[in-house]
Amino acid sequence: VQLSALTALIATVLGVLIAQAVVTSRSQAQRNAVLTASGVLANFGGVPLAFAFIATLGISGVVTQLADLSGLGWNLYSFTGLTVVYLYFLIPLMVLVILPALDGLRPQWREAAQNAGAGSRQYWRHVGIPVLAPSLLGGFVLLFGSAFAAHATAAALVGGSVPLVTLKIADALSGNVLVGQENVALALGLDMILIAGAVMAVYLPLQRRSARWLR
Repeated sequence: VQLSALTALIATVLGVLIAQAVVTSRSQAQRNAVLTASGVLANFGGVPLAFAFIATLGISGVVTQLADLSGLGWNLYSFTGLTVVYLYFLIPLMVLVILPALDGLRPQWREAAQNAGAGSRQYWRHVGIPVLAPSLLGGFVLLFGSAFAAHATAAALVGGSVPLVTLKIADALSGNVLVGQENVALALGLDMILIAGAVMAVYLPLQRRSARWLR
């Protein structure tokens, strides 16, 4: 839960900033490039993603050796390292989620705010952010659910060194720690179902409200 909440929050902020830069850019080629890259990166996960990070930022990774990251205390196989890996596919996902909402902000709203004497900060505070709030919250909830359900990447990267729910379920079912822990795995699985249900119960109303504002 801590990992999912942290990565979802960071990815929401960075994803919105990147998406806003894309929306305000006049280059259609740049927009297409960002959208294409986001679509690819958002769906790039599992063991291939873990291997790519191990080869790049692992103990003997290229970037780790060139920048001497080990001397700075960097450790890919930790909570911090897993956070960086999760952000790799969560930020592009947020870009894809929030971009239609940013496109839906009508230029007339900004013009009306400017005619009323409002500056850019006042426009975002009283118009932009309130209109985008359902999309922002919905995007955060969606990212939280995606991070919470991730398994293959974390399993290949950290094994059991970071106590994630999905890894604990796999260990209990396979008997890696104690034999006869199937009931523990079922209980943890029920917890995940309840959290996933709560995520969807929050996300769907926010999505409908956002669509109504930006229609």
